[in-house]
Amino acid sequence: MRHRLLRILLLPVLLTDDQGAVHGAAPATDEQFERSATAFLAPAHAELAHALAGTGLTPPERDVVHAGAMAALHDTVLRKISRVLVLELNAARLTGTLTAADSAGRWAEFVDRTREPGYWATLDATYPPLRHRLDTVVANRVAAAVELATRLAHDRDLLDVGELARAEFGAGDSHRGGRMVVLLHGTGGSTVYKPRSVAVDRALSDLLAAVVPDEDDPIRVPRVLERPSYGWAEHVTHRYCASDAELRAFYRNLGRWLAVMRLVGGTDLHQENLIAAGPVPVVVDCETLFTPRQPAPPSGYGAATDEAHAMVAGSVLGTGLLPGRGLVLAWRGIDTSAIGSLPGQQPTPDVPVIVGGGTDTAHVGFAKAPREPSANHPCPEPVLGKYWHHVVSAFTSQTRRLRELDHAGRLADLLTPFADLPVRAVLRPTETYAELSRMLWHPASLHDEPSAVAKAEDLLARHAGNAPDAPGTPDVIAAEVAELLAGDIPFFTTTPATGVLTGPAGTRWGRRANLVAEELDRWRATDPDVDRRVIQAALVSAYLNEGWLPDEVNRQPSTVASVDLDRRRRALARGIVEQIAATAIRGADGTASWVAPVLNPTGWSVQALSPDLYSGVGGVAVLLAGYLREQAAGRADEVPGLAELLAAAVETLQLGEERWRATLTEGVPLRPEPPGGYVGIGSRITTWLLLRRFGAVDDEAIIRARWLADQVPRAVVDDGAYDVLVGRAGVIVPLLRLAEHTGDADLVAHASMIGDQLIAEGEPRGPHDEAVCWPNKDFPEGIGGFAHGATGIGWALARLAAVTGDEAHAETAQAAFAYEETLYSPERGGWLDLREKDQVGGAWCHGAGGIGLAALDLGRLDVVDRAAESAWRLGLGWNHTLCHGDLGLWELATASTRFDSSTVDAHMVSVLEEYGVVTGLAREAFSPALLPGAGGIAYQLLRLHPECDLPTVLLPDPGPA
Repeated sequence: MRHRLLRILLLPVLLTDDQGAVHGAAPATDEQFERSATAFLAPAHAELAHALAGTGLTPPERDVVHAGAMAALHDTVLRKISRVLVLELNAARLTGTLTAADSAGRWAEFVDRTREPGYWATLDATYPPLRHRLDTVVANRVAAAVELATRLAHDRDLLDVGELARAEFGAGDSHRGGRMVVLLHGTGGSTVYKPRSVAVDRALSDLLAAVVPDEDDPIRVPRVLERPSYGWAEHVTHRYCASDAELRAFYRNLGRWLAVMRLVGGTDLHQENLIAAGPVPVVVDCETLFTPRQPAPPSGYGAATDEAHAMVAGSVLGTGLLPGRGLVLAWRGIDTSAIGSLPGQQPTPDVPVIVGGGTDTAHVGFAKAPREPSANHPCPEPVLGKYWHHVVSAFTSQTRRLRELDHAGRLADLLTPFADLPVRAVLRPTETYAELSRMLWHPASLHDEPSAVAKAEDLLARHAGNAPDAPGTPDVIAAEVAELLAGDIPFFTTTPATGVLTGPAGTRWGRRANLVAEELDRWRATDPDVDRRVIQAALVSAYLNEGWLPDEVNRQPSTVASVDLDRRRRALARGIVEQIAATAIRGADGTASWVAPVLNPTGWSVQALSPDLYSGVGGVAVLLAGYLREQAAGRADEVPGLAELLAAAVETLQLGEERWRATLTEGVPLRPEPPGGYVGIGSRITTWLLLRRFGAVDDEAIIRARWLADQVPRAVVDDGAYDVLVGRAGVIVPLLRLAEHTGDADLVAHASMIGDQLIAEGEPRGPHDEAVCWPNKDFPEGIGGFAHGATGIGWALARLAAVTGDEAHAETAQAAFAYEETLYSPERGGWLDLREKDQVGGAWCHGAGGIGLAALDLGRLDVVDRAAESAWRLGLGWNHTLCHGDLGLWELATASTRFDSSTVDAHMVSVLEEYGVVTGLAREAFSPALLPGAGGIAYQLLRLHPECDLPTVLLPDPGPA
């Protein structure tokens, strides 16, 4: 009784982190726990061996299937019992039931105990469902292995496998009674067993033959052998391209896949479902075609935002082929797409592991688990940005071919064969199911299964409330949870002619519809130009995340003309603002949004604009308000309808915050927003104060900014960035400015507390610790520059010290600037960008531009001229944005004694006229964004007028009250 009570008490102690955090894998285990799993599975070994004897395979082949199936089952069981064993080990240690002389001996003693025949029965009182669940998993997997063996024996004369030599189970998730894809290798070759109908694979192959140009290396799917409820597929071997010509062909083929999958409503085409076979990307799992779609309910963020989300979801982005960042659970920031998922840019998630294995104090901790490389890339280090135009051009030509077939009346007939074939629909992300499964197999859940099941059902119901395609009825949700309890991932199927989905335990979901006809009508109604823009933006976002730059051409104006400068300046600004207005998505409720590459805490992705200042609606609203202010002063040309567009953008910001506030009031746990000055709460405070300053919003702006300030404490707790762009340093000055508006001393105190935290988290550098920097997960060695580095943090601390008079704040600011100086290279005339050890930077974000502006603001004039000269020489001519282009260097150059301001102005206008607006890294995708897009270029063009008093947005400072 004492031992059982101690187990219960230990549940929230030893495993709190593992239960409270959500991660993508079960705990890794010490190899000695494998002996525990082997002992538990001993009856299954014998059962499977006996059952395989009647399958028709030869004895050596039965041994192969037996070995492969039991290896996979062993791993599955081990992952499901390891946390229970860790808990039981510690309970035994604390109760003194382990008697060996040392810690390692007590570990071995405990493992030996788990191998005793009656051990697992002793756990029934604490974990009542454990043995039944494990028995179900084992029985299902054994039956599935026998089923495979029987089918192989029946079909082997039709397969070029020869004598079976190896069986790899676990090539994917298990579904419907432990069934899974199995890779079989024999003396004659390899084949892939699929425990589902492969008729859709055959139909897609026929469609490709009819619609894709007959070239040397056409896109294809594996050849298949059909059986009524299962099938065999050709094993496709991954091969890197052998030449640049093959690489170009590969990316052209990706464009063709995008066009075809857009037509047939393909989804779930992630990196594991595509294999690069030289120049041919082969889709090896094409079961999710003609995916049913449900209309999304209003989100509460405004009709324009909903329409933008629908545009993205309904575009070619919905195939899963194009790059995009995960937002949920342990997959946050991970790109699993077939075209993206570029190596070197994937976050390394923390996964639970057993720490201290081999001792009786073993416990669950966390370790980094890099994702395994996949076979979807055509070369070891793909440079997607170099070939993206091949993807777009092939998509365009293939779409044109499909529309010609449709115009000729042939396309509908080519799709008719799909109508009665079984297809799969992935209604929830597999990662969501996997995380719920981990929760349901946690010792706390095994101790109180009813509560765990109720929690899982509630989470699935909430998910259905936010995901219109996910089932929300209690019977379907209960069946999904039951499937997870049995160790499987829920599986939904339909036929395109009917549309109604069949799920676990025969449950039904969805509406009756002809999915082929609906998808064809939807495809006909789409604008190919929209899809092309989405493809460009998605591919651009991939190399933004990758940090790669396309082939750079330094764009210097051939002639710097100063004649009629103001008229030309006004025309350029007007043209940009007109394009922003033309690309706006307008909601019937008076809201507005845009779709573009957006920087959020997970990286770059194509989506409806966030509310932030950097690349979101907040920044666009600031531009529009500034333009209207200049227009009213006669310094900007009139743009009709701009006041209404500004009001719509402001309404979008307001609705977003009201939705946020309501969600918090409901007690729904939300991931904290970042505190940053450009992405996060600081940027939104700055947005409201700027909109008030420009006369676009009245004193309501102060109320909204004050509510945002109340959210900062929770944001800074989880902030590991520290920097100005996304981290806590970025919220300091916005808090100080808001305190000026409100007279609230608490805001100054809070800013001061953040400054104290930054002091504590800085790391000394230099021979006498005279310098300081702030390492983090992205820059573990520290980094300089304004946006992410020590310069920006030092600037924020210096501004804080000017208000608080705190010497520690001032001293740390000076130490940050001392670190900045350690990165200055006199020989190269610039500051080293530590992202690239051998480069010096000139831009605002990571180079001399931002360093000089910070120095200018603080009166560090000895730095200003040096930075201006460096920025002009190193940072000019690559693009025109504020973040990393020419217009971000304009005000530093005009403030320096080294340059004539009128010449600088003429240079900016001339280069824009000659080359057009080049929007930074995202140059091939139009973005209205303030810092990385066209919006900031227009803002700076307004500021070129000598009487303009719009403040800079290159410091996270809305200006004085």
